[in-house]
Amino acid sequence: MIGAQWGDEGKGKITDLLSNSADMVVRYQGGVNAGHTVVVKDQTFKLHLIPSGILYPETECIIGSGTVIDPKVLIQELDQLDRLGVSSKNLMISETAHVTMPYHRILDVAAEASRGDQKIGTTGRGIGPTYADKSERSGIRIVDLMDTESFKVQVRYCVANKNVILEKLYNLPPLDPEEVIVEYLAYADRLRPHVIDSSLKISQAVQKKRNILFEGAQGTLLDLDHGTYPYVTSSNPVSGGACVGAGVGPTIIDRVIGVAKAYTTRVGEGPFPTELDGDIGTLLCDRGAEFGTTTGRQRRCGWFDAVIGRYAVRINGLDCLAITKMDVLDTLDEIKVCVAYEIDGKRCNDFPTNAKAFARCVPIYQTVPGWKTSTEDCRALSDLPKQALDYLKFLAELMAVPIAIVSLGASRDQTIIVEDPIHGPKRALLYENGGLQQ
Repeated sequence: MIGAQWGDEGKGKITDLLSNSADMVVRYQGGVNAGHTVVVKDQTFKLHLIPSGILYPETECIIGSGTVIDPKVLIQELDQLDRLGVSSKNLMISETAHVTMPYHRILDVAAEASRGDQKIGTTGRGIGPTYADKSERSGIRIVDLMDTESFKVQVRYCVANKNVILEKLYNLPPLDPEEVIVEYLAYADRLRPHVIDSSLKISQAVQKKRNILFEGAQGTLLDLDHGTYPYVTSSNPVSGGACVGAGVGPTIIDRVIGVAKAYTTRVGEGPFPTELDGDIGTLLCDRGAEFGTTTGRQRRCGWFDAVIGRYAVRINGLDCLAITKMDVLDTLDEIKVCVAYEIDGKRCNDFPTNAKAFARCVPIYQTVPGWKTSTEDCRALSDLPKQALDYLKFLAELMAVPIAIVSLGASRDQTIIVEDPIHGPKRALLYENGGLQQ
């Protein structure tokens, strides 16, 4: 399951819903820069690393090797779950996942500040520097954290090198490696019972034909290779990233589910063709509570962009979609959908990979009528106002992919399950000449 926009699509809720049908949920990339909010009855869970499937007592949850783990934040999440009465006994952590260290966070913030007008919009949580060290083969992995003497040697070496950068490049005070060692070895003791060979564990589940849900963080347009570079994350949220980040072969994956809002949002810097600056943008932000789970930053809001939607279908090989936050549009007289771009006077139906060209894109809109009534209590397609159902049909036609789930609020029960993407037959919900068939 992946995000089909710029992240923040509501993947936490959809993962929570699908986890009811899954035996195992695997988070395969990203770090604490991700934020998933799940509302169950009167309880709200804010998760950054732990898969949302943890809320089901029988579901096994794995933080895969493609993730980067900040032990301090992970332990805070474990403590939060404990306070809310949720067991973490089924949480497992890949021993080959990389560890976010204190110098990663400091360097992240310092580098972003030094960019001036060229800011990327990083969360400042150390994700990019952690992945950079991983690529430079100087990173520290969970398995290293578990080996006390080896960890001490690595930390002393790494901190010495990072202190040169902190002091000489950014004029910041150096870190004390011994303080870092004491802090992180305490984390190691707490996390040790959860550490496993995750690829082996997943392989054993495959052999037993168990249902496995691979959960991505961020979204397609934030992918390091296929997103709106350089305004992207440092990993691969696309479906192909699941194989690398979880340690599985592509032949075991038989379905790819995309999550998209009924409109579009983006956090941080970078071009956003359908962005709205006026009253409607404010309305979408207020009604959709568009503030980041991780940083609290206000999200930029705009109309649904079918160009990036089609791109997400193509890049990920999407089989079906979950459309979230339909209820946010309930009060609008009319709704616009971007069906194509205009670039330098020419129509463009496909997402341009040239960053400069994308920055010049002007949306070509098609306007559809709003439904002007609440959809929060709808639990079947037949409950939806005709205009709302027509809107879903239009999106399915534009992206040529069926819609399996419609979310109409933050709570678990505010959902229309047209088709269970895990247990249901493939493509039970079809698009046909722009229409949806049950």
